[in-house]
Amino acid sequence: MHSHHTFLAPAKINLFLHITGRRPDGYHTLQSVFQLLDFYDTLHLSVRQDGQIVRQSELANVPAEQDLCVRAARALQDATHCKLGVDISVEKHIPMGGGLGGGSSDAATTLLALNQLWSLHLNRQTLMQIGVRLGADVPFFLFGQTAWAEGIGEELTPVSVPNTTDEETYLVLTPQVNVVTAQIFANSRLTRDTKPLKIADFSSQANSKLFRNDLENVVCEEFPSVATTLQWLNQFGEARMSGSGASVFVKVNSTQVAAELLAKKPTNTNGFIAKGLNYHPHFKLAD
Repeated sequence: MHSHHTFLAPAKINLFLHITGRRPDGYHTLQSVFQLLDFYDTLHLSVRQDGQIVRQSELANVPAEQDLCVRAARALQDATHCKLGVDISVEKHIPMGGGLGGGSSDAATTLLALNQLWSLHLNRQTLMQIGVRLGADVPFFLFGQTAWAEGIGEELTPVSVPNTTDEETYLVLTPQVNVVTAQIFANSRLTRDTKPLKIADFSSQANSKLFRNDLENVVCEEFPSVATTLQWLNQFGEARMSGSGASVFVKVNSTQVAAELLAKKPTNTNGFIAKGLNYHPHFKLAD
C-alpha cells in the first residue's frame, strides 16, 4: 500500500503587469508583482518504486503527457536520474486559463513535494532552473513569496505589498470565456513599450495610478464579458485583470464585504475570496 501525501498549490494574481519590450526570440519582457493567494489546488502524491509517473485524476482537455504535474515529475527524474516514480491526483479549484497560475503552481508544488518525497535535497535555485523549462510562471511559485518580476518573469525580487489593514481581502471573479495567452501577446494592438518603473515606485501607495495591466484593453476588446465584469468590480475599488485574464479582482476592506459582493456577482462568472500570502505553504521544502 502506497502512503498518500497531500500538498497545496496556491493561486496568484498580478497586482500589475507592464509589457516593457520584446526580445529577438519573440518573448516579451515585463514588470509585474506576483501576489500569492490562500486559494489552492490540492495534490495527492504517492511514491512508486517502479519509476513510473501515473496521473490518477482526469483533467478536461489535458492529456496526461501535456499535464504540467506529469511533465514536472519527469523533468525532475531526468535532472536527477531518480529511479522512484509517483502516482499523482489533483483536485482542481483554481480556474483553468484564468491568469491565476493554476497549472504552473501545480507543477511547482509537484517539484517541491517530490524534492522531499524522493529525498533529492535540491536547492531552490536548482528547482527554479528545472521549473523555467515548464513555464514562465513556474519559477515564481518555487521562489515562494510575493515578488517583483522582471525579464520574462524569471528575475524575481521579494517585495512587500503596501497593506492598510490585516482584514484586506481579494474578490476574484472569472467570466466564463477562454482567453488564449499567446493570442493576446500576438495582438497587433498590444503596446510593448511601457517605461520600466522601480520597486520603490510600487511601495508607495501614492503611485498606484502608475500601475495597470497592459493586456487589459486588448482582452476587454476581444472578450466583452471581461470588460463588463471589470466595470462591475470597479464600483467597489481599483479592479484589475490578472495576467492575460480572464480573471479579474478587486481588493476590499474585509472578508465580510467580499462575501456580500460575491453573493451579488454578475451572472456567468465564477468567483472566490482570498487573502494574500507572504509565503508559499511549502516554502520550507527547498533551501
